[in-house]
Amino acid sequence: MAWRCHGKTHKEQIDHLRKSGIIKSNVVYEAMLAVDRKDFCSSEPYRDSPQPIGSNATISAPHMHAYALENLKERLKPGSKVLDVGCGSGYLAACMAIMVGESGRVVGIDHIPSLVEMSVNNTRKHHAALLDSGRLLYVEGDGREGYPATAPYDCIHVGAAAPDVPTPLMDQLARGGRMVLPIGSPNSTQKFIQIDLGQDGIVDKKNLLEVRYVPLTDKEKQVAPWR
Repeated sequence: MAWRCHGKTHKEQIDHLRKSGIIKSNVVYEAMLAVDRKDFCSSEPYRDSPQPIGSNATISAPHMHAYALENLKERLKPGSKVLDVGCGSGYLAACMAIMVGESGRVVGIDHIPSLVEMSVNNTRKHHAALLDSGRLLYVEGDGREGYPATAPYDCIHVGAAAPDVPTPLMDQLARGGRMVLPIGSPNSTQKFIQIDLGQDGIVDKKNLLEVRYVPLTDKEKQVAPWR
């Protein structure tokens, strides 16, 4: 059903995601409604499928953004610190920045300079205050190494598939924090998993669903022609 959540307008699509049961909470509904996907995706923004954004990267399907936010909402509270790895065109990071409120902080990281610039420009279209206030920061870097400067994070989202959970990201997850990411080969179906780090340091992993994501790789491999 999720793949049928297309819309002619931004609100129509978000309403379809809620009616389908993908969006379950008001907080996720309001965050996604506040950030128009058209600002972050020039090609078929209201089609419920991944769309190319350049540099062999894609913006995830709207239903996956909704699913990620729903699974992270308990950690996307006012005052939370968040890391979005592979921020792409900036859409999900902007939604997260709205959810964490004025006292929160979201860092979106990507290793492609043009995508970082795109994220900034996209966000400035209608949400410049998120950037100007420091609530949302986009940085260039290898997301597999995280962003130690503002760690630890209550919430980490990874928008590309890794063969295993990157150790630096686990090291930067706060006690009581949650990470969601796709794990598996880029040439096959992957598992979208949830990792909770307890206050006692115990790690709990849960398989959420099967997905297909682009690979979490280095900059040179990403911009090279796919084979």
